[in-house]
Amino acid sequence: MLELQYESVIDGNVVRWGKMACRDKNKGKKGGGQGGMALIAIHGTPFSSQVWRRILPHLTGRFTVYYYDLVGYGQSEMREGQDVSLGVQNGVLAGLIEEWGLERPHVLAHDFGGATALRGYYLNGLRYGSLTIFDAVALPPWGSALVQHVRKHEKAFSEMPGYMHEAMLRAYLQTAAHRTLSEEAFEIYSEPWLGEVGQAAFYRQITQMDQTYTDEVQGLYGKMDCPVKVLWGEQDEWIPYGKGEALAAMISELPCEVVRDAGHLVQEDCPEAIVAAVLGTWLRKK
Repeated sequence: MLELQYESVIDGNVVRWGKMACRDKNKGKKGGGQGGMALIAIHGTPFSSQVWRRILPHLTGRFTVYYYDLVGYGQSEMREGQDVSLGVQNGVLAGLIEEWGLERPHVLAHDFGGATALRGYYLNGLRYGSLTIFDAVALPPWGSALVQHVRKHEKAFSEMPGYMHEAMLRAYLQTAAHRTLSEEAFEIYSEPWLGEVGQAAFYRQITQMDQTYTDEVQGLYGKMDCPVKVLWGEQDEWIPYGKGEALAAMISELPCEVVRDAGHLVQEDCPEAIVAAVLGTWLRKK
């Protein structure tokens, strides 16, 4: 498990985050402070920074790694009436980068994390050393059948008995992966969303999913001023592979790379593909 050792208040929200120092003190210093270049890992929905637990330890030979739970997710603050939409997440990213004192950090982003990184770049003027982005919420349409249904009936879902919510949550999580999730994975991804606070927060973030937040930035997409690698799970049932091809054509000089035998949750299906993509993107920059 990744440890979130720190917390910061960004735009009125308590954000929990962690940091793993670069193991090789002689690797580059730019953007990462002492002990290596900086890389920020940004998770998606309905997950937390724990999706990176099998990936980030393999990147600390090159990078000082920063990771955090999006506002309203994981160990970050959850409260009634909270705005946890994509409309606030890029501002939180910008605030964290400023607090961390990073210059052109490398970025690894998945799902809503991808939307957050893109909005940060095109709307907030953030600049990255490189971007590795996969199975991202970036182009319409997006939002599963469950998302559409919950948005119409949030109160009924948020007040259902806990055992029913947990059973539905587990079934929903499995649809993100191509391979059968381990019991460990189910427990890690379910835990933040259980109990009175967590259950309400789960449906809160779903009801705030709004395509407006990708529509308003899509028209700005263009080739980015850093190496960009787009990869996509071939078996992604949430966002089909064709969206990856379209996104790569807009923002990268390289075509989208397919990840065989992987669904939307590539971190569980094929974590080694993500490690290879990050390190390969960085090497192309050298």
